[in-house]
Amino acid sequence: MKRFFGATKPQPKVTLQDAIGSVDQRTESVDVKIRKLDAELLRYKEQMAKLRDGPGKNAIKQKAMRVLKQRKLYEGQRDQLMQQAFNMEQTAMATENLRNTAITLDAMKTGAKEMKAQYAKLNINKITDMQDEMEDLMDQANEIQEELSRSYGTPEGVDDADLEAELEALGDDLTFEEEEMPSYLQEGTEVPASLPGSLPQEPSAAKVDEYGLPIAERV
Repeated sequence: MKRFFGATKPQPKVTLQDAIGSVDQRTESVDVKIRKLDAELLRYKEQMAKLRDGPGKNAIKQKAMRVLKQRKLYEGQRDQLMQQAFNMEQTAMATENLRNTAITLDAMKTGAKEMKAQYAKLNINKITDMQDEMEDLMDQANEIQEELSRSYGTPEGVDDADLEAELEALGDDLTFEEEEMPSYLQEGTEVPASLPGSLPQEPSAAKVDEYGLPIAERV
């Protein structure tokens, strides 16, 4: 039978986003009709304002009343469509939140498994033993450094406290012998006019008085 009439293809399922898009299009279509009715009502209102009371004005008024009823119906339909779209959007948001929550839970489960696998590779007893061994090695290293820095030839039984006490007891009793000063630096020693092997000195300049004139030497 399928060869003659053909098999019907399965229709794809409508998603929430598709349904929301369809409702939004219907809402826009209703809005267009409401705007047209608003324009028609405005035209009838202008015509009624130009006419006096009578059969002509009443006929236009009846048309305006009919258009206003249609406008009310379309407004109610638009409000229903908007509420439906809002409800579907809320459902879509809740669904998306649940999907994100499920992804988060899967990631946390994967992380927990990895943490357990890493902790399984660690042994707290081995870590404690390693820390104790490191502490022992550091103590041995300090002992070696102390042995290497030990001084030789120091009298036994003398510590720093005794040395400090002895240094304070000396006070001002310490006297230092003065070194003998060379004879040429001592006071009262005349410096020779010329030293052996030195160049002859130039004659001193003539003496002048307070006016800058040379003073004659007495014979």
